[in-house]
Amino acid sequence: MNKIFIVEDDKTIVDSLKNVLKEDYQVKSVTDFRAVKQEILEFEADLVLMDIGLPFFSGFYWTTELRKLSKMPIIFISSSSDEMNQVSAMNQGADDFVTKPFSLEILKAKIKAVLRRFESSKLTFAGYELLDGFLMKDDAQIELTASENKVLSLLFKAEGELVSKEALLQALWQTDEFIDSNTFNVKMTRLRKKVAEIGFDEHITTKRGKGYGLI
Repeated sequence: MNKIFIVEDDKTIVDSLKNVLKEDYQVKSVTDFRAVKQEILEFEADLVLMDIGLPFFSGFYWTTELRKLSKMPIIFISSSSDEMNQVSAMNQGADDFVTKPFSLEILKAKIKAVLRRFESSKLTFAGYELLDGFLMKDDAQIELTASENKVLSLLFKAEGELVSKEALLQALWQTDEFIDSNTFNVKMTRLRKKVAEIGFDEHITTKRGKGYGLI
């Protein structure tokens, strides 16, 4: 069952959200508005409902803090219909925006759609996650270049099977990055060094003449 964390200071709204969401999700709301990020991470939330106007720090602040550690979906809930707030929310990394007063049924549909989109775009292997150009494990994450993300995506999708060097080169060419074999070897060396920061290099294997894979 997915976990939803509510960051909202209006008790009536919190109680209403908990009541309608508890049938399908594990739901928790913030208790200390000075420690929002800590409570979300401890709960291991799958999605956050985030108000903008909060005690001490705004929803924009907490979203920025969360995005330093996680790509979990965040849906903003705000009483403000100001277009600039919606733009700011999306620029801060929000996945959707709902304006108060809102329909609970519409919110439930948005939550389901965002979670489905998030899960379908997330690739996993040996406890690591690859999502939106980031390789993550627990609270650690590495930001990847477009070509590095493309290579790892193919390796993740292969699920332990080898991917030929030619297939990887062709995939990079499709992104308009025309590199030769030697340049590719250099890129793979750099990629291994980068992901070694969180121990993922141990999972990348090479078989001469056959290709690359994950173990």
